[in-house]
Amino acid sequence: MEMIHLHRNLAGIAAFFIASTCAFAGSDWTSYAQILELTATSQGRYLVQLNVSDNPSGCQNKDTFYQDYGTAGSDNMYRALLEAVGSDKKVRVYVTGRCGFGGYAEISSVGVVP
Repeated sequence: MEMIHLHRNLAGIAAFFIASTCAFAGSDWTSYAQILELTATSQGRYLVQLNVSDNPSGCQNKDTFYQDYGTAGSDNMYRALLEAVGSDKKVRVYVTGRCGFGGYAEISSVGVVP
């Protein structure tokens, strides 16, 4: 009986921390930065790690961002990031305020410095 209450309490605490992390998330542009790594994954999303000085998302991981492959425009964002890697240009990303697994901030736009 005590074990059931312990599991319920732990689940409640975990839900609180997840909800509170998302509650502090914000949406806006990051600072411009160099791309440290662009990762294509088999988990339905790609990741981009940026050397940002400003990340308004409030997500736990401050320098890694994600976008799902199935989201409208995600292929265009990926191409822009890939071209920026090839030309060594700085980029900024627009964070949506949603934090995914791993504490990564979701992005909805990419800007490249000419």
